[in-house]
Amino acid sequence: MIKIGMIIGDRYEILEKIGTGGMSDVYKAKCHKLNRYVAIKVLKQEFSENTNFVSKFRVEAQAAAGLMHPNIVNVYDVGEEDGIYYIVMELVEGITLKNYIEKKARLSVKEALSIAIQVSMGIEAAHNNGIIHRDIKPQNIMISKEGKVKVTDFGIAKATTSNTISTNAMGSVHYTSPEQARGGFSDIRSDIYSLGITMFEMITGELPFDGETTVSIAIKHLQEDIAAPSELVPDIPYSLERIILKCTQKSSDRRYQNMGELISDLKRSLVDPEGDFVTIAPFASVADTVAITPDELERIQKEAAYDDDGEYDEYDDEDYDDDDEYDEEDDEYDEYDDEDYEKGKRGSKKKDSEVNPKMAKLMKILTAVVAAIIVFILVFTVGKATGLLKFNSKNVETTDNKKVETPNFEGKTLEEAKALAKKKGLTLEVVKEATSTKYEKGIVSKQMTGKGTSVKKGTKIQVWVSTGLEGEEITIPDVSGMSEDNAKQKLIDKGFKEANISVEEQESDNVDAGLVISTTPEANSKATEDTKITIYVSTGAEKVTVPNLVGKSQEDAESALSAVGLSGSASEEYSDTEAGKVIRQDIDSGEKVDKGTTVSYVVSKGAKPEEKVTMPPVVGVYQSRAESLLRAAGLSVGKVTSEYSDEDAEGVVISASFNKGDKLNPGTVVNLVVSKGAKPSEPETPTTPDQGNGNSSTQ
Repeated sequence: MIKIGMIIGDRYEILEKIGTGGMSDVYKAKCHKLNRYVAIKVLKQEFSENTNFVSKFRVEAQAAAGLMHPNIVNVYDVGEEDGIYYIVMELVEGITLKNYIEKKARLSVKEALSIAIQVSMGIEAAHNNGIIHRDIKPQNIMISKEGKVKVTDFGIAKATTSNTISTNAMGSVHYTSPEQARGGFSDIRSDIYSLGITMFEMITGELPFDGETTVSIAIKHLQEDIAAPSELVPDIPYSLERIILKCTQKSSDRRYQNMGELISDLKRSLVDPEGDFVTIAPFASVADTVAITPDELERIQKEAAYDDDGEYDEYDDEDYDDDDEYDEEDDEYDEYDDEDYEKGKRGSKKKDSEVNPKMAKLMKILTAVVAAIIVFILVFTVGKATGLLKFNSKNVETTDNKKVETPNFEGKTLEEAKALAKKKGLTLEVVKEATSTKYEKGIVSKQMTGKGTSVKKGTKIQVWVSTGLEGEEITIPDVSGMSEDNAKQKLIDKGFKEANISVEEQESDNVDAGLVISTTPEANSKATEDTKITIYVSTGAEKVTVPNLVGKSQEDAESALSAVGLSGSASEEYSDTEAGKVIRQDIDSGEKVDKGTTVSYVVSKGAKPEEKVTMPPVVGVYQSRAESLLRAAGLSVGKVTSEYSDEDAEGVVISASFNKGDKLNPGTVVNLVVSKGAKPSEPETPTTPDQGNGNSSTQ
């Protein structure tokens, strides 16, 4: 059992729990060998003795171990210790895309495209290494604090050496592809479908399919068309909506065939959001009926009836068993037909003699009819599940072949026309903007496909939009301060003809280079669409050459600057250069600058005078202290003499050659007088010996 503070693998110290999943927990840990923080995914204890779960856990490690890419959470190590199975991964400090979407409600187009491109690049790297993720969803996409997007959790990934794999594992049901929900074949296009659902959620903040049970959601993936994102987010760019719809086609053949194609369109959508460059392959025409062999039928039934262990995405076992029972009924039906087929093929003589010839013929006809019904049911089921066929009470037709009548768009505002087109399953493309003899600005004045024309759903109808009535006076907008291109576009949007707009350049002290100064006729005046308009664009202020100021006096420098229309700003500093002379300037001589520019320069104050130091208080302190004070002040200790003093203890400075506070040059020699202590007293004169007795002695 994992505990905070324990060390596993002799190197990974468990610090804190940072996440949990269906079969594993994730901890933050420190690798003491490489001195870095990592994430450790640990198989839950209740699964560690289950060989099936252990196998799945190892599959994840094996699938991700060989993948090294900036947009994939890298796997560093895998191991087992005392029944604890773990995977050591790159630690991503951030949040899941799911939490990010919930936090922001829905993402901006630019942000969604950026995330989608990064995710696609990570998945592409996995695909190029023969790995299909099979569980792409926002919960398995991490966004770091630096904004880096990384794909993680290859828990049900599958390595393959062929184009497709038979799958018995489904990712999260809200994001699963139709082929995964059906238990059939999945390939790289299954990941593309799941990413399309993820993009739908990023843009709209909602999931396209939901239900009370996982089975009901899976059925929707199989049978229901995904709603157009524009129904929830009307301002979604046309190209992005088409990308999402292409990714989420029921038939994998109508999706992007690889991540490279998807990445290319995602990048193009960034620069051409309303471009019509995303092509979705039409539904294939009805093909000849192909008989399904008993072996193929048995395989499809087994795959459809496969009961996953429920570890992923919380499948309801009871509901799932209902599907199994349905499949078992199909098995019985097929076994009955196979048995009859084999009996008819063998045809024993005994039975031939016992069966009436007419009855035998009737049985053959009935058998053929039953077989035809079975084939029809299979074609119907597969066609409806994959979205290849759409049915109504009258006929069977493909969506792309459905016809609608073109409505009348003329006389409607562009917004009204677009809404009407969308309602009919059509799109509008504005191919020209021009004045009209009939319609005011912003009104559709002409449509290239006439009213009542029968066209396929999804057809793009080209229209003209009026820029105003012909001959109508237009107010010239104020475009000053704009760039040349923006100014032109604003005039065109107002209804002026591009051919009548010309550009001239002018110097300006007030308007930055490249920006519009004014127009002729002037702003806010009235003109017609045929009026010739001149835009005056600034080249900036007049350019002058900066003179050389170095070596000049301040007076001469100011004169030189004034002569070319420049101003000066002087400052001073000490220098070895003669006082009053310019020693440098901030703009080099010879440079071209705008007239009126201020040039800063520095004037010499001459040599810097030597700084004085202050005589420290040394009288009354011991000699060693006094010498330290002198040296600290930048002075030198000179001659030290001593004399007796009744007031100062031995070793104390009695006097110095300079007084406290005197200003001295650095290095000045200071002489000291140090106390020898009190002067000793004179010795007493010895007494003369008594010589009265006439005796003497020699000492």
